[in-house]
Amino acid sequence: MISRLLLAATLAMLATSTAADAQRRRGSYGGGYAPGMENNVKYDGRFTFARLRYEGNWRWNQEGPGWSHDYPVAETNFLQILKEITVMKPFMEGSVILNMNDPELFKFPLAYLSHPGGWNPSESDIEGLRAYLLKGGFLIFDDWPGDEYYHGIEMMKRVLPKSEAVQLDLSHPIFDSFFKIVDQQVTVGMPCFSGSTRTTIPRSGCWPSSTSTTTSARTGSTRTSGSIRSSRTRHTASA
Repeated sequence: MISRLLLAATLAMLATSTAADAQRRRGSYGGGYAPGMENNVKYDGRFTFARLRYEGNWRWNQEGPGWSHDYPVAETNFLQILKEITVMKPFMEGSVILNMNDPELFKFPLAYLSHPGGWNPSESDIEGLRAYLLKGGFLIFDDWPGDEYYHGIEMMKRVLPKSEAVQLDLSHPIFDSFFKIVDQQVTVGMPCFSGSTRTTIPRSGCWPSSTSTTTSARTGSTRTSGSIRSSRTRHTASA
């Protein structure tokens, strides 16, 4: 009798735990979940992928909110490419998810933000990201089609008021800084190379599709970042 009661109690606890976990993953949207920070790896000095999060449920689907899309596949693929084509030895066993105002962000030279169309940063987020970029941090924006592009640019104007998006062609040194890029063609979509500087330059004339781009800034100098932007391409470069 006692063993039956213990078994029943154990099953009840498992059922409650499973239901709670499912509810956490589904939220109120019937599918998907927002990954938490409990799986953040401990920084050990190696290059580690850092994903930025924001509040809200923009573009929620089976992968959760927009900021978590492709998690953790994007992290794994990006690090594998770095490992294969560079001399870097990145941390391959995990990654981190951080808020923009987290002091831990300064340990990671590159940060990644998906679907900035739902990004409405607080003043604390703006101050944290601005400090990160001005100290040389590098930020990749990914998957921001249509109006998301304009919203992302608007939010970045709050972060770096003197920064402007500019269009880059193959004559720019960025395309000969590591690999020599001789062709702008991509497999899908029309590519657009864009970057940002801390000086006032006319905006890029690129029409936004589903995009990836990069932003960086450094105090005391002008630093330009560039990327290939198309519906399925996420290659970045920096100078």
